[in-house]
Amino acid sequence: MAARGSSILGGNIEAEVWQRGLTPDEAKAFAALGRVSTGTRMQAMASSGASAGDNAAPVALKAVDASYPLVGQLRLKDGRTVGAPPPGSVWLAEGAAERLGVTPGGTVSIGGQPLTVGGIVAEEPDRLSEGFALGAVAIVRDDLPAPAGLTAPGAMYRTKLRVALRPGIAPEQAVKQLEQRFPNAGFRFRTRDKAAPGAERFIENMGQFLVLVGLAALAIAGIGIGGGVSSYLEARRGSIATLKVLGAGSGDIARIYLLQIGAAALVGSLAGLGAGVLVTPLLASALGTLLPVSHGLVLDPAALARAAAFGLLVALVFAAPPLLRARQFPAMALMRARIAPLAVPLRNLLLPVGLGLAAIVALALASAANVRLTAGFLAGAAALLGLLALFGWAIRRLAARLPRPQGPLLRLALANLHRPGAQTGALVTALGFGLSAFVLLAAVETSLSANIERRVPARAPDYFVLDVPRARLGEFESAVRQTIPGAAIRAVPALRGAILAYGPEGRMTRVADLKVIPENAWALRGERGLTYADAVPEGNTVTAGEWWPKNYSGEPLVSIDERLSDALDLKLGDRIVISLLGVERTAKIASFRRIDWDSMGFNYVLVFSPNAIQDAPHNLTATIDVPPGVPKTGLLRRLVSAFPASSVIETGAILRDARALLTQMSMAILAAASVTVLAGIAVLLGAIAAARTSRLYDSVIMRVLGASRRQLLLLQLAEYGLLAALLAGVALALGSAIAWLVIVQLFSFDWLPDWARVFAVLGAGLVLVLAFALAGSLPLLRAKPAQALREL
Repeated sequence: MAARGSSILGGNIEAEVWQRGLTPDEAKAFAALGRVSTGTRMQAMASSGASAGDNAAPVALKAVDASYPLVGQLRLKDGRTVGAPPPGSVWLAEGAAERLGVTPGGTVSIGGQPLTVGGIVAEEPDRLSEGFALGAVAIVRDDLPAPAGLTAPGAMYRTKLRVALRPGIAPEQAVKQLEQRFPNAGFRFRTRDKAAPGAERFIENMGQFLVLVGLAALAIAGIGIGGGVSSYLEARRGSIATLKVLGAGSGDIARIYLLQIGAAALVGSLAGLGAGVLVTPLLASALGTLLPVSHGLVLDPAALARAAAFGLLVALVFAAPPLLRARQFPAMALMRARIAPLAVPLRNLLLPVGLGLAAIVALALASAANVRLTAGFLAGAAALLGLLALFGWAIRRLAARLPRPQGPLLRLALANLHRPGAQTGALVTALGFGLSAFVLLAAVETSLSANIERRVPARAPDYFVLDVPRARLGEFESAVRQTIPGAAIRAVPALRGAILAYGPEGRMTRVADLKVIPENAWALRGERGLTYADAVPEGNTVTAGEWWPKNYSGEPLVSIDERLSDALDLKLGDRIVISLLGVERTAKIASFRRIDWDSMGFNYVLVFSPNAIQDAPHNLTATIDVPPGVPKTGLLRRLVSAFPASSVIETGAILRDARALLTQMSMAILAAASVTVLAGIAVLLGAIAAARTSRLYDSVIMRVLGASRRQLLLLQLAEYGLLAALLAGVALALGSAIAWLVIVQLFSFDWLPDWARVFAVLGAGLVLVLAFALAGSLPLLRAKPAQALREL
């Protein structure tokens, strides 16, 4: 994004203004800054066939001048690199060509104007900065919209200017100069370092999420590292004791095994970097369909070094306790460690573990895009580790105090939780993290699925029609009802304007003076849809104040969305100043409304009294609901023929695209979150393997005393079953809390988990734990007592 900022934007700076062209003074000011490319953007209908509407499709019409593109290259499918199409021609996106059934050399009609298809677009350099559009792109010359009636007064179109600045002029300096010269012109400016804000916000959120997933996976893996190092040193306990007997000092032991473990950690980190680099093109390919930007592999040495540093620091922190045990204790204590476990005093861990943790925290915060979120995650991870450690201690104390059951297997299983050398603490931490990861994934997946269903409603108007001329509303309604009797039509005025100022009269806050837009005040960013109405719009509820009466003629009034009013701390009686077609208009706040944003109806943040804005040139936007079971045949053809400058959009394709987009985002989030589940499973296996090693002595003694293999398996099943049952509730609470943070705080979705599926996944996780435990116990059953006793 950073490397291609100018290409994505189409210049060094961009200015956008709705429903008007440039004044001579404005054009002169832009031309003084460098090379300029001017054009318009709008929704339009394209059709092909013998009669208008035989094949029709909405297109994102892009009218460009001879200078387009200022930066980057526009490529066609046949390999040509081109600029603006010749007069009377159009470059069509592949999707539009397929929908219209045309190929290069064919003919289409846009706004009633016949055009020859000059080529099919393969790569559009500024596609990402154009934003969301209802239809595939169609690129024409800038002389087409006016004769087609697409830029008539009241039509919904945007004028866009891209400027390739002269050397020595910084983009921020140019924008500041233009804002000061034209403060109320309604321009929305962007610079090359903010070429696609929506895509950048998504990438930033996904990047932050990936960092948190990575830290979570490292924290979980750290537990495995600790268990793995403990098992590794336990297998060499005799060798370490022998070396000490033969005169090796504690420093020698520490250096020997620190070098071994450090080498393993370095090799593991390098292998991880290699795997991460190799998988990046696959991730880029997956996101390449989600984001209309060409992807490529960029090797960032700083990012790779940071990743390696995280891995090595986590290895140091979690390997320190077992290393210190091997270093500090004398040979005889190590010889008896199996029946008299060794514990390192807490003060001895403060230096290596404390320094390592401080370095991890510093590195995470220094590279965080959202310091507050990262700090909260680190604090939560520390609290979680502490909570699980406390829970493990509590289980051991409780198991020691409970009365002994009558059944020998259950009595032994309970004793295994608190006996000397018990692995209860490590198992509780591993099981807690592993089961929490299962809950996390289930809650995230079901919440995302529910959000897709809620945000993309199953029922919506069958058609949206843009730019219906006010003077021809009756003709429009007649055309619809003659084609489809019983169709429901709703039409509302449609205008565009920007909020310039808000607040109490005499003490208003100007949006241009805000350094940061308040949270949830997205309506302050650029121009927004405006309308006026005599009655409360459908799907809206007045929550404060009163609605104006019909035919009101007093002071101009406005009704505000209650969420925006809360974000800006607005009160009834405050004023709002808007820019409408370059003219300032002020209205008094008469009421606040609750809007049903989940509907696909007309939802406007600002609804004015008619006398406030109805004198401005504007058209209407309409919806058409077709009665269930009634065929839609002929409606699209008739509307395209009768209203060539209007855009008729079928909602079915929009809903499918929206579902596909949200589903793809859901898959990306789930794929990243699944890393924690894989790490949790790996740690579970490691903890069970480590516990198995410590159980070899117990199993051999019990085999000598006559215990059967069946009894040993049932003992393992009882012990792990007790732990898993106790940890299920903890895992449910922890996994749900983390999933809530991901869904609500990071990605701003609603919290809608399917608890039945979450409990089912948790149950499956418990079964998986027991299966791992039984599988891990099989080597104990094959151990020969005589050989094992000789090796103890």
